[in-house]
Amino acid sequence: MSLNQSILLASASPRRRELLTQLGVTFTVSAANIDETVDQGETPQNYVTRMAREKALAGLEQTLGLMPSLGSDTIVLLDGEILCKPETRAEAESMLQALSERTHHVYSAVAVALQPDEVLESLNITAVTFGKMPTDWIKSYCQSNEPMDKAGAYAVQGGAGQFIKHIDGSYSGVMGLPLFETAQLLREAGILV
Repeated sequence: MSLNQSILLASASPRRRELLTQLGVTFTVSAANIDETVDQGETPQNYVTRMAREKALAGLEQTLGLMPSLGSDTIVLLDGEILCKPETRAEAESMLQALSERTHHVYSAVAVALQPDEVLESLNITAVTFGKMPTDWIKSYCQSNEPMDKAGAYAVQGGAGQFIKHIDGSYSGVMGLPLFETAQLLREAGILV
């Protein structure tokens, strides 16, 4: 595996850094600061893809267009409702109680911005099924910081992983960066060869 050039990862997520490292890509990190408000009438698919694209473009702007920028966004969808990052511990508890013994979908979008008018995009959708999460465990888990910066209030590779009964799709996508789709985009961009 060889690399033609370095890229910017427009994310502060340590999970995305870890996953991108697995691809052998040389990268620098600079989190993109964008408005993450869902537009009225926007579908979950359009929202998560737009967020990834806007992060990639914000990163490209930071590099003054001197290196490609990769943006990614992940949302949890339950019964048609987007579960974003919880703002309070009570909200995290409520999300996890709703996810317990249910199947939800994780949408993970990736975008690689090469130029302001040249952005490659991909979307992965994975079904995740939780077994029963005991209420006492949920309360205890939500006292830690782990659920607070995660879509749906959980990390697949963290404490909540013990209650995941089934994953139909991409484990790395649930972590926040679907490796298959990311590698495809980087190859298409001529970065990963």
